[in-house]
Amino acid sequence: MKKSYCPIDTFINVLKGKRKGTIILHLFQGNKRYGELVKLIPDISERMTTKQLKELEADGLINRTVFPEVPPRVEYSLTDLGKEIQPYLKGMYRGGILFEKTIADTES
Repeated sequence: MKKSYCPIDTFINVLKGKRKGTIILHLFQGNKRYGELVKLIPDISERMTTKQLKELEADGLINRTVFPEVPPRVEYSLTDLGKEIQPYLKGMYRGGILFEKTIADTES
């Protein structure tokens, strides 16, 4: 996580990436295994999903737990910081719906 000139930019820079916000929104609903996340976000590759998960973990938004089983089971959950940003992501979600409506109106 790198501090930017403006806190808004810092927030956006942490969440910018292929489906990071979507990953976090799915984790608000509860812990997910890697395979579940891949199925929930079918429009990105597994390689990109792995990359985004690693970045979210490095930024302190999610936890990665590996269970000592055969085959190994990996589960992702939100950290306290990840849980704390929920209202802001919900606001961004609502803003996205507003923009999509505007786009649909201009295309009509």
